[in-house]
Amino acid sequence: MASQVSKAAMFGAAASSPALAQLSSVPRTHHLFKCSSFFVASPLRCPQSREQGWQSAPSSLEGRVRCRSSSDRVGFLGRLGRVFKEKAKSDIQLLFSGFSKTRENLAVIDELLTYWNLSDSENILDELEEALLISDFGPGTAMKIVESLRKDILNATLKSGPEIKVALKKIIVRLLTEKVSTTELQLGPSRPSVIMIVGVNGGGKTTTIGKLAHRFNKENVKVLMAAGDTFRAAASEQLEVWAERTGSEIVVGEGLKPRPATVLAEAVRQGVERDFDLVLCDTSGRLHTNYNLMEELRSCKRAVTKALPSAPNEVLLVLDGTTGLNMLPQAREFNQVIGVTGFVLTKLDGTARGGCVVSVVDELSIPVKFVGIGEGLNDLQPFDAEAFVDALFP
Repeated sequence: MASQVSKAAMFGAAASSPALAQLSSVPRTHHLFKCSSFFVASPLRCPQSREQGWQSAPSSLEGRVRCRSSSDRVGFLGRLGRVFKEKAKSDIQLLFSGFSKTRENLAVIDELLTYWNLSDSENILDELEEALLISDFGPGTAMKIVESLRKDILNATLKSGPEIKVALKKIIVRLLTEKVSTTELQLGPSRPSVIMIVGVNGGGKTTTIGKLAHRFNKENVKVLMAAGDTFRAAASEQLEVWAERTGSEIVVGEGLKPRPATVLAEAVRQGVERDFDLVLCDTSGRLHTNYNLMEELRSCKRAVTKALPSAPNEVLLVLDGTTGLNMLPQAREFNQVIGVTGFVLTKLDGTARGGCVVSVVDELSIPVKFVGIGEGLNDLQPFDAEAFVDALFP
């Protein structure tokens, strides 16, 4: 039988993560109780009004009272994607600083356009294309941008450097938006909403779940985590730390090798039975070229859907921004196998290859939902095309 993670192990893991360190000053009591062949970890707390937030409860977990009706909660969840996006607009400085390395790479474009003249336009456009390629906009995407500018210059629609810069930004925004319906989270009309997090090893899936849970928790959303990464050593323990620190609850498989599909299905069932708003499903990292592991991921999604026919509402693929255009084969394969609904691009603050954001949307017509621009707890930002372009070309 699995045992509760020791406090020393949990707090040791917390110390290794800057985001978790920000939460370490918020004490919470954790309660583990057995449910079938799973452990469900739950902070001892009860919801009061939205204004009061969550308050400690001395009694058992039974008899919780939700302060909003079911229909109110469903409507609120449906609007959360828009709420996140609106709040992110006030954090524009955070986005601006997060893309500083990519912006430095693209600074040459400002210089080129400052000295722009019609007689030298071809050379300038060639250098502009090169600057885009260096920032990993990708050959196809960079060519689309430059050809559109060239056409407008030849038609005398664009007659100055400032006009070209405005047009450049509009083209990039169009590439990010015209092929996708929305960049907001689509949490569906019923509860609980279910989000599956998938990706290769080391992309930041578990950290992404923790940061998402923190963001949802600030909106008083009742979150259940599912420890579906049953392969990586200490993955469940790491997720338990995030659950404790974000005030979430968690379902953890018991035994040496619990099946991930079984863990995820049980979590979704618990989400339905215990009136959760949201279930966040973690999965093991896997190479997109490993057929057996990709088939396992497919079975995980089937198990989630069997437990709740409307689930998952979102399948978010976490991609490491430092890999640049190398993420495209990963994204294609994951989308083919499981049907990706959105991307989370992480570690973009540590790379000058931020143009890959544009390329992955342009190539695959799948929206970016969040971007990771730092190690802090609030550095996972909802993606907004216009704010992103403004951060690259101020």
